[in-house]
Amino acid sequence: QVQLVESGGGLVQAGGSLRLSCAASGSIFGPNTMGWYRQALGKQRDLVASITSGGSTNYADFVKGRFTISRDNAKNTVYLQMNSLKPEDTAVYYCNVHFRLLGVPHDYWGQGTQATVSS
Repeated sequence: QVQLVESGGGLVQAGGSLRLSCAASGSIFGPNTMGWYRQALGKQRDLVASITSGGSTNYADFVKGRFTISRDNAKNTVYLQMNSLKPEDTAVYYCNVHFRLLGVPHDYWGQGTQATVSS
């Protein structure tokens, strides 16, 4: 089992910044991808950014140039630096880890952290 614990959400004014952290514990096997998703009220959960254990990153178009994902493999922790925040960035942000074990995909989710951007 894998546990993910997120922190760093909060309330910020438009144009401000937040830094989210997600610490993973438990059994994560081999190469893996850690990512951040978000879900606004009444909307589907969307990928925000992801990063592989090798350091390759992927960003949703709506955050490119504003958000930066990074990770510390020694600490099994992934970060999301969010700058130039907009009211439309308001959502619950969820951490995810994905890996394959003997070819079987495994996905684990954190409990979510609320980020609210006021105009």
